[in-house]
Amino acid sequence: MDNFTFLGILFVPIVLLSFLITLVVTPLWIKRAKKEKLTGRDVHKLKSEKIAEAGGIAVLIGFIIGVFLYVGIKTFLFGTETNLIHILGLLCVLFFAAVVGIFDDLLGWKRGLSNNLRIGLLIFAAIPLMALNSGTSTILGINFGLIYPLILIPIAIVGTTSTFNFLAGYNGLEAGQGILILGALSIVTFITGSLWLSVISACMVASLFAFYLFNKYPARVFPGDTLTYPVGALIGAIAILGNIEKIAVFFFIPYILEFFLKARGKLKKESFAKLNSDGSIDVKEGIYGLEHIAIKILKKIKPSHKAYEWEVPILINLFQIIVIVAGFVLFF
Repeated sequence: MDNFTFLGILFVPIVLLSFLITLVVTPLWIKRAKKEKLTGRDVHKLKSEKIAEAGGIAVLIGFIIGVFLYVGIKTFLFGTETNLIHILGLLCVLFFAAVVGIFDDLLGWKRGLSNNLRIGLLIFAAIPLMALNSGTSTILGINFGLIYPLILIPIAIVGTTSTFNFLAGYNGLEAGQGILILGALSIVTFITGSLWLSVISACMVASLFAFYLFNKYPARVFPGDTLTYPVGALIGAIAILGNIEKIAVFFFIPYILEFFLKARGKLKKESFAKLNSDGSIDVKEGIYGLEHIAIKILKKIKPSHKAYEWEVPILINLFQIIVIVAGFVLFF
């Protein structure tokens, strides 16, 4: 299958289907979540109705249907089962991550799973890739042998899954970041010849973009861990399956910085802001996230010296774009 056939026959309808399914399911989920009182308060708004939680379910539905259409086209139209076992393994990774995220969302972010239990459960998400001995055990010229599938793969999956959840809490931030990183990885995997990973990444990008239309400021739905865990797991899985760990780690620089900033607060301090009476936001106490740094920068550079919630994701996304562009320059 050449690149032209891939793009013309597979890419467009599959990605479009993921987008449309999520676009249709998200408002249905918003209505159902409110009916079941699965809602939360938007802490950065002076007046805000209860917002539907766990919107990641709509994203997962759109993504999975798109991926299965891809599998169906490959199987019935092209008569090939190439990479099928790895596709199913990847879906299992997302399934385990999503289950953990759903439990967290149902319990509530204040009473959610403990850090130790969460990490323990997320290790199960790495098992499919460990069992398939996915990826290449040679990194930077060093052959890690069994250390790669038994130790490095679970570290990578747990790391990306849990850390992607750190940079969050502002309307549109999680979905926007997922669109940027997975969009970049889709391009990387296309360039490196892993076309199947390119289309799978693009499916999630399309689903996230449809969800973003409801999640951007002012949000009508929150993503929840039901979205952040699977997206983080997908980033890690694509890096492993596509043998693009180095550039994927580079793209993940904002989250690495976020981890160290959160570590200053012993992973207990939150990235939420203090809401002022005029609707602007400020840093509550110390700097415990890139979100807080963004607020400080906005207050410094703006004539009004005021920062607002909708500006924070824009600044962080701009930083992510700079990192991605730098990654392409350095690695290609």
